Amino acid sequence: MEPRIEQLTEKKLVGMWLKMTHSNNRTFELWRSFMPRRREIANHVTHDLISMQVYDSTFDFSKFNPEAEFVKWAAIEVTDFNSIPHKMEPFTLASGMYAVFIHKGAASTGYKTFQYIFGTWLPNSEYVLDQRPHFEILGEKYKNEDPDSEEEVWIPIREKK
Repeated sequence: MEPRIEQLTEKKLVGMWLKMTHSNNRTFELWRSFMPRRREIANHVTHDLISMQVYDSTFDFSKFNPEAEFVKWAAIEVTDFNSIPHKMEPFTLASGMYAVFIHKGAASTGYKTFQYIFGTWLPNSEYVLDQRPHFEILGEKYKNEDPDSEEEVWIPIREKK
């Protein structure tokens, strides 16, 4: 599973977020509140959904800690921040280099893709993690728990020094 390396340009996102941990995963709650309201976002660029994780600088990917807190977003890319629905917020995703992987299969098997990325690919690559958000693009091939589902997994990277 080799990624493609992309230089992401800055993106404007509008959505909702929740703080959570892996042991207290509130992803379902977040998406349950966002999905009925996603059509209120009038100035979207595509119909793709973005599931984004924002980790602070103390989050250690080399030592899995199920109690480590992070912020998860359910969002959509927009052209501008001129019209933000009530109880939604803007987020500017900074430009930078990303390794883009395709996860094929049910969403619940995604951990296998992440194990490969962080346990095999990244340590053996010419890259290290960069301190920017991680995200998944849930496009038209995304079907949640369907074994034929596909999503793009975007991991922020920079070249090793």
